[in-house]
Amino acid sequence: MDERKQLRGYLVVTAAYWAFTLTDGALRMLVLGHFHRLGYSPFELALLFLLYEVCGVLTNLIGGWIGSRSGLRLTLLVGLSLQIVALGMLSGLSSGWAQALQVAYVIAAQGVSGIAKDFTKLSSKSAIKVLVPVDEQGTLFRWVALLTGSKNTLKGIGFFLGGFLLSTVGFRNSLWAMAGGLALVATLVTMVLPATMGKTAAKFRLSDTVRGTRAIKVLSAARLFLFCARDVWFVVGLPVFLTEVLGWSFLHVGTYLALWVIGYGIVQALTPRFMGRLGRQEVNDARAAQIWSGVLSLIPVGIFGMLRLEVAPQAAVLVGLALFGIVFAINSAIHSYLVLAYSDSEKVSLNVGFYYMANAMGRLFGTLLSGLLYQVGGLDACLLAAAGLLAISSILSAALPDTRHAPA
Repeated sequence: MDERKQLRGYLVVTAAYWAFTLTDGALRMLVLGHFHRLGYSPFELALLFLLYEVCGVLTNLIGGWIGSRSGLRLTLLVGLSLQIVALGMLSGLSSGWAQALQVAYVIAAQGVSGIAKDFTKLSSKSAIKVLVPVDEQGTLFRWVALLTGSKNTLKGIGFFLGGFLLSTVGFRNSLWAMAGGLALVATLVTMVLPATMGKTAAKFRLSDTVRGTRAIKVLSAARLFLFCARDVWFVVGLPVFLTEVLGWSFLHVGTYLALWVIGYGIVQALTPRFMGRLGRQEVNDARAAQIWSGVLSLIPVGIFGMLRLEVAPQAAVLVGLALFGIVFAINSAIHSYLVLAYSDSEKVSLNVGFYYMANAMGRLFGTLLSGLLYQVGGLDACLLAAAGLLAISSILSAALPDTRHAPA
């Protein structure tokens, strides 16, 4: 593949991932804000996202297999189309329905959105491996870090967009506008990307998805605990703490979390510069994953300690959250590179699917624990749980092989 086709494919994949991420971030804030206004408890808010995460677990298992057999353009289009369906479903929500029916309906729509997210994510990440020549590992690290970092920046903008739209044009109109934008992007993907992108000659069985190498399995386990640790305090506990304890409006919460995720994305995109020139293997990236997750585990403990010492809650949480975002971004970028470095082009969609299945399981457990622990023990309980989960991730990362010697 020549450089122009490489770049054009990368830009289209990135644009699709960006567009989806904007709607995904905005939708999370729309749902969270809408139902928080209706008086839902923290645990009830967590339940609204339950099927979203459960479907992510299942989708990643079959999505990588479908991508290897039918091509990554198809799985990318499936992801974009299903998000349009989810937005359409939520636009039909009626406040006149019984509360139980509203919750069930939103959970179902979020389930469709969860499937959409993971089809889109695994397609985009796998496509980068296909587009980059096997001997250009430095380019691979830069491109995947840029894609992931820019995605998180856009997700932050999506958080702000969701809070802003909810406060201005309302719930339903916001959903319709986002669905129209995604339809345009899906048309672009159909016109530009080749149908055979990522399609392999080998006919893998569905069971092959869970037969990855030891390196992939260890990395996936570390990823599970890493994202469980993030979401155990970030998904429900933190937004509710900012509104109930610090007295912030939901628009202020959305704006702050947007800025946090934007900064997180920028750090993630710049991680290859922090890690040295990968092409010369000057940095043992597997070793770095262990070190950075160990450092990260200390930050929730520090925030907890400052709160116990009666340091101003706003300063303790906001400074701690900024530090957490920087270190977490570096850790996540290393993981995103490692899963591609441990894979060959034939198995990349299978390995990425398994890896993001673990990612989704971590988010699922973290989301449930976030609502439950906050309801039982407040932000303190969420922070201590995050520290313990990160320590486990660091221990698992110690077993990761150097990318120069790991089998694909």
